[in-house]
Amino acid sequence: MANLEINTTQNVNLDYKIASVGERILAILIDLSLFSLYLYIVNFITGAVGNSLSDSWTVFGLYQLLLLPIFFYSLYMHILFNGRTIGKMVLKIKVVPATGGAIHWSQYLILWMLRLVDIWLFFASVGILTILFTEKRQRLGDLAAATVVISTKRKVAIHHTLLEDISEAYQPTFSVVTNLTDKDVRLIKETYLAAVASRDFKTLNALRVKVEEVLGVSSPLYDKQFIDTVLKDYNHYTQHM
Repeated sequence: MANLEINTTQNVNLDYKIASVGERILAILIDLSLFSLYLYIVNFITGAVGNSLSDSWTVFGLYQLLLLPIFFYSLYMHILFNGRTIGKMVLKIKVVPATGGAIHWSQYLILWMLRLVDIWLFFASVGILTILFTEKRQRLGDLAAATVVISTKRKVAIHHTLLEDISEAYQPTFSVVTNLTDKDVRLIKETYLAAVASRDFKTLNALRVKVEEVLGVSSPLYDKQFIDTVLKDYNHYTQHM
């Protein structure tokens, strides 16, 4: 199973499963099935217009105009839906930068331009072969744009979410945790779990100091107990709002 490690802007390493060639082919097939449905509608419309007009050039121009959404499909879908087409949404995969950070629209443009070579020429053999024989399963477009396609599927495990295992009788300690956002808490939990797993007490202490500073509190609890309490308090308050 190929994985991609991405370093976020907060210097937290996140691991993602790289999408398989099968997932990418299925996503394309789903998109192609939508194209077929769209083309059926376009042919119906232009046929109806052709029956009412004697000007074949007008019908031809209309037909070409209605094909533009298919021609630019992957480009505008990736830009509008954060690296996903409808097929990718169904398969829960998306395009991301290979090195982390925010993706730029020009990278989507490169991907779109090289689809001609990767997918539409030689029955997609170029794209499939480069995916199979590159470490990060990248087609030529991915290599040129410095992108990779990852799986966004989530395993339903409590340590992979913001949830904490707390009882109904739980009594929170820090009411100010409600000032945090889900993004803040997710970052705290990811850093906390990574530090505990690697026994990185220096990072754990630095995290504790930062959280105390943000919340404006001071606690006698040990670092691990403090962060664990903050996470549980946040869950308690958000679940009872």
